[in-house]
Amino acid sequence: MLKGTPADIRSYRWGVFLVLAAGTCWSLIGLGIRHIESATVWQILLYRSLALTPVLFIVITQRSSGRPFQSIRTTGVAGVIGGGALVVAFTGGIYAIQMTSVAAAMFMFASAPFMTAVLGIAVLGESVRKETWICMGVAAIGVTIMVASGLALGHWAGISAALASAFGFSVFTISLRWKKTEDMMPAVFLAGVFTIVTTSIICTTTGLSIVLSVNDTVICLGLGVFQVGAGLVLYTLGSRLVPAGELALLSMSEVVLGPFWVWLFLSETVSFSILVGGGLLLGALAGNAISGLRRKPPPVTLG
Repeated sequence: MLKGTPADIRSYRWGVFLVLAAGTCWSLIGLGIRHIESATVWQILLYRSLALTPVLFIVITQRSSGRPFQSIRTTGVAGVIGGGALVVAFTGGIYAIQMTSVAAAMFMFASAPFMTAVLGIAVLGESVRKETWICMGVAAIGVTIMVASGLALGHWAGISAALASAFGFSVFTISLRWKKTEDMMPAVFLAGVFTIVTTSIICTTTGLSIVLSVNDTVICLGLGVFQVGAGLVLYTLGSRLVPAGELALLSMSEVVLGPFWVWLFLSETVSFSILVGGGLLLGALAGNAISGLRRKPPPVTLG
């Protein structure tokens, strides 16, 4: 039972709502990509970033009291590395959803926290709890099952892209930890800028048109503003009101809802082996988060 002043409890509940809302926004990527008519991954990324980057710039300007460029510069090398890693994550994420089932892609994305744990050991010298090692072992079994299933179905490109996306998110997280950067928005803004430059060059040199159909334009711009941009803003606001240990559990709403939307609206199903592997992975994530909460209970008074 939550204790504290009524204001504390209301703030906590509002934070939970914001984080769940963020996960809901992020989970819409599969549904959006499935409604794309003809745009390629590079065109989707270009238009999504054209919408995302101005939104983040406005938010950064507001949060930095009118000094956005100073806020962006303070991210330094970590922001540049993290922004570059997000370009890989964004590219792999969209390509994976185009090449395999949304469920398989989303479950693979969920392996990022465990990749981050391994990178944290190798790069930052961080320690890992015994419970986390156990959960990582379970997660590895789940990923192995999903990879084998994906390869059997001929979805090797989508599975590989999903794992590359998860790795990109892991490098992004490690870059922020490296310089102890608390605000992720400037790094995501840089990722948007890098993506615009990269995809513009690719589209120009490969002969891809930068003019999309009305349907694809609306969807890509909507993904930038609502799926990524709004999700990031909601998560940033909510994460300040919810204990860190609970964020991992609440953020799993993205992985659960992503396959649900395409099943509900598009009747997209998934193989039994993907469900088994994904279930093991989600169970490992939940177990790791819960064990962390038990080890160090969050403060009951949120102020």
